[in-house]
Amino acid sequence: MKTESTTTPSNDWSQELAELAFRREQAKAMGGTAAVAKHHEAGRLTIRERVEQLVDKASFQEIGKLTGQGRYENNVLVGVTPAPYIMGIANINGRPIALGGEDFTVRGGTSWTGDRKKGGQGGFIEDLAHQYRIPLVNLIDGAGGSVTSILRRGHSVFPGVNGFEQSVQLLGEVPVVSAVMGTAAGGPAGRAILSHWTVMINQTSQVFAAGPPVVERSLGQKLTKEELGGAAVAVDLAGTIDNVAQSEQECFAMIRRYLSYMPQNVWELPPVVTCDDPVDRCDQALATIVPKDRRKPYNMRKLINMIIDRESGFEIQPTFGKAIITTLARMNGKVVGIIANNPMFYGGAVDGKGARKQTHFIDLCDCFHIPLIFLVDVPGFMVGRDAEAAGTLRDGMRSVQAALQASVPVYTVVIRKCYGMAGMGATDKSGLDFKIAWPSAEWGSLPIEGGVAVAFRRELSEAADPKAREREIEMELTAKASPQRTAEAFGVEDIIDPRETRPYLCRFIDAAQYRLATTLGQKAKFGVRP
Repeated sequence: MKTESTTTPSNDWSQELAELAFRREQAKAMGGTAAVAKHHEAGRLTIRERVEQLVDKASFQEIGKLTGQGRYENNVLVGVTPAPYIMGIANINGRPIALGGEDFTVRGGTSWTGDRKKGGQGGFIEDLAHQYRIPLVNLIDGAGGSVTSILRRGHSVFPGVNGFEQSVQLLGEVPVVSAVMGTAAGGPAGRAILSHWTVMINQTSQVFAAGPPVVERSLGQKLTKEELGGAAVAVDLAGTIDNVAQSEQECFAMIRRYLSYMPQNVWELPPVVTCDDPVDRCDQALATIVPKDRRKPYNMRKLINMIIDRESGFEIQPTFGKAIITTLARMNGKVVGIIANNPMFYGGAVDGKGARKQTHFIDLCDCFHIPLIFLVDVPGFMVGRDAEAAGTLRDGMRSVQAALQASVPVYTVVIRKCYGMAGMGATDKSGLDFKIAWPSAEWGSLPIEGGVAVAFRRELSEAADPKAREREIEMELTAKASPQRTAEAFGVEDIIDPRETRPYLCRFIDAAQYRLATTLGQKAKFGVRP
């Protein structure tokens, strides 16, 4: 019997497959050999190299690789200029993510729109993260739109024709990470801010609403990109970006580390890891870390590291709002968020920058079911004319509001001072209001020093020796303000030996996992405020 051949011309697709392979090769070439070489000469990786170094090996599945502008001669394809945006799905630490980023070698990564946008606000990659409920990683390296779009359309459009609606919605659904890899202005800069965590690269990245030419034309200020929006401004002064890396490789490591603390979405709990650090570890140095002289500072970061699982800390915004320390960490393998006052800055008093930092961190932890631990040594909000002019009280009360609205378990550990409204903002007044303290702790509406001078003003003015009488009153009040006396009245739930802090907290954090698991999806999530 004669068998019909399966390679007849009617089903020979070799020409089409060859064209597909050619289009893929054109996409891999990005902006061409010269553009890629120039990019490398500036000390920067291409977007494809960035993706390869960030994600698990061989896990990237690109989407929209053929998107771009074909060049034809007599209806025959001779070349393709790829769209300046690369995107797809991949794994980080074995878990799927959506990711995308601008290709600076093609038209400087400027916005591109076909029948459907690939990336940026309102793009496919945000829809993918939303629909699949997986984290989104933005590798930002582009300047957004241009007035030349008026020529292409033939008319101007209102701002937000491709708006931030999906970007905002994602803030209440999945972890969003943005890494500013080069210069970000306009829409890409705005998208970076609409993230749960951001990072940029020192001396390589800049971020601003508008670049130096616009600033010079509008305000007459002649600035370099680094002066306008480098890490010294965006990270240290403004807190616009959370963290800074010294290289692209360090940036990728930080992204992977940050995501390791996050659940895939708000309908899951954060991942638990096996802990080889004994829960009952009691570091002896904790017994002597706080000076007897109440005016002397100590190293709060060192204290934190003696309590958490070894090497589990990841500090967010370490160079901004330095009076507050915000750190993701683990206790017996469970993710926690730590907010600590830093007595090395303003004596731990909360200023406006520290309050904004604290508010955002509370929102972040509450959104992703991460219990909060406050390590408290706060004399109150920062005072004085400069503090009032900076709006410290408003920022401070926003942090109090965020704490009162938080739905996750909160643990308050008073290390030393806990005074005023700032102290109240470190307690769980809307929840269990569970507080423990070290023997060095003290609390009240106002610190005794200064408070005596105000409350006993008339008596002191009539005393033969006002200073001596003030010291007498202070000593009397200090004796009665002992934390042990508050414990007698069950005004504080426990006074503990500082060395017991880790095992004590681990027990309660373990127990709280049941509460966290049974409240998933019960609280409406409107997202984390930028």
